[in-house]
Amino acid sequence: MEHAQPFHRPFPWRLAVLAACAVVFLTLIALVVMRLVRNHQAAPRPAAASGRVVQGRIVPLRPRSRISVLVLNGNGTSGVAGSTATRLLGRGYRSATATNAANDGYATSLVLYRPRWAAEAHRLARDAGIRVVAPLDGLLPAGSARAQLVLILGAN
Repeated sequence: MEHAQPFHRPFPWRLAVLAACAVVFLTLIALVVMRLVRNHQAAPRPAAASGRVVQGRIVPLRPRSRISVLVLNGNGTSGVAGSTATRLLGRGYRSATATNAANDGYATSLVLYRPRWAAEAHRLARDAGIRVVAPLDGLLPAGSARAQLVLILGAN
């Protein structure tokens, strides 16, 4: 009958621990790199959040204190334009003039803007909770001579 020879060499514990530490270290490095890549891809674009792009450079948004808004009541509900204008003044806009729109049948609220005022119009839409933003089509509403942005309040 054969007997197994005893294994007289001690197990290389030191080498095993070093190998395990190396595996853990490489795993941590991989996790950190993946997190950095994911954060870099998900980072907000500065042009959308803090300014507009003009000839390849970012121009900061104009402050609310330099923006005039014309608020038009396009839904026929009494006082809604005035209360919205007051709320915009409280948010820091220079002026917010409230009046009635020529037509009171607007189904959707919208923000209209003059050329080169798109970024500020999107900020106004966020401030007022409005989803539709569009450029002025050339036909300026009455009373909008000073206003850079026009907010029309619809039925929604």
